[in-house]
Amino acid sequence: MLPSQVDLIQSSFAKVAPISETAATLFYGRLFEIAPEVKPMFKGDMTEQGRKLMSTLAVVVRGLSNLDAVVPAAQVLAKRHVAYGVKDAHYVPVGAALLWTLEQGLGPDFTPEVKDAWTEAYGLLSSVMIAAAAEAPPSAAE
Repeated sequence: MLPSQVDLIQSSFAKVAPISETAATLFYGRLFEIAPEVKPMFKGDMTEQGRKLMSTLAVVVRGLSNLDAVVPAAQVLAKRHVAYGVKDAHYVPVGAALLWTLEQGLGPDFTPEVKDAWTEAYGLLSSVMIAAAAEAPPSAAE
């Protein structure tokens, strides 16, 4: 990723962070709308799940300047998600829901450049996570 893309992601996320609870609600609402098959994977308190989502996003966004630090955490997260039933195909609607949420939260600040930067970052991290999930031991899926 280019440093300018990292800057765009970090500055745009800083604008969404103050509305993190709303952003999380928007994200999951959109995700369940476009991929209803994933909804049964979420059995707990969705407010708490939203907090975890936004917290994880904050860590990733801060760490984009040092991908070597972010990648191992993303790999661990991906392997854990296998146990929840996450499949490779689920990464597409998650990315779409993320971009849609950012568009809603940023309004006119969701420029084509911001969208491209987020798309690049999500593509990179989701490919790392998909590869890590493929390496998860079969028992992780039980």
